Amino acid sequence: MQTAAVGFRVHSGWAAAVVLCGPVDAPVVIDRRKIQLVKIFSYAYRQPYHTAAKMPRPDAIKFVRGVQSDAKRLALSSLRSLQADLLESDFKIVCSALLLASGRALPELEKILASHPLIHTADGELFRDSLRAACGVCDLPVESIREKELFAAGSLKALGVQPAALKRRITALGKALGPPWSQDEKFAALAAWLSLAR
Repeated sequence: MQTAAVGFRVHSGWAAAVVLCGPVDAPVVIDRRKIQLVKIFSYAYRQPYHTAAKMPRPDAIKFVRGVQSDAKRLALSSLRSLQADLLESDFKIVCSALLLASGRALPELEKILASHPLIHTADGELFRDSLRAACGVCDLPVESIREKELFAAGSLKALGVQPAALKRRITALGKALGPPWSQDEKFAALAAWLSLAR
């Protein structure tokens, strides 16, 4: 059985997931998929803190908790499905990487709902937390990587590749799959590659 790593890049309500296997100096993409993290793909559920800001506080708390619960359930179901699909092809995911935005800690709900920038941050963190929780249940170590540091972390330090060459190699990883090979997938692939290397 070959070992593999999965990288995630989160958006509001969904995430790009890309799985790589080694060798570390020439990884191969073995799976890519979009993971839905909301039951109903509407503004209200994709932007739960934006929606909660317009509600009375007791309703806001209940609504956000409901979206959190659904996102965790959907993330776990998707991750287990990904693991099962790969096991059929004799691959086992042994580690994961999750891209972060700012990585700053959030205050309590009242302060979040009073600040539009914090609302944006909280929406993203809710969906990242769902993937962290799913990885925890599946016994997958998860490494958090700040997105703005992704190429610096992935160049000379971890992979021994110059940043410009690394961008070309990430682009080339998707050629065998065919389009689309979006920025979401490229970034998730690099996160997985870093996890595989470590």
